[in-house]
Amino acid sequence: MIALPKGHPELGEDPPTAALREILEETGVTARVRERLGEVVYWYQRDGKRIRKTVRMYLCSHESGEPTPDGDEVSDARWVPLRQAIKELSFPGDRKMVTEALARTSGGR
Repeated sequence: MIALPKGHPELGEDPPTAALREILEETGVTARVRERLGEVVYWYQRDGKRIRKTVRMYLCSHESGEPTPDGDEVSDARWVPLRQAIKELSFPGDRKMVTEALARTSGGR
């Protein structure tokens, strides 16, 4: 499975701060939020219950560090050009957000 970094906010943490923390924890990269890209909403089943999940996505800039998998949740972390990422990402919502990021940028990292 190939996916963008994501996770849940910790107590008292706003969504942009949570996004930056998840990027750092999962990839070892320090980033800066440039702007909000949008939301991905999907449904899944857990313990026989249907659950609605909303993921807020942000366009970020690289500040420092090189991608290194965390060894726990992530087995591979690497830079991928946006156009290539659209082809490789496993989830439609991730592909949609990368397509939006590409539309807002020159296609760099």
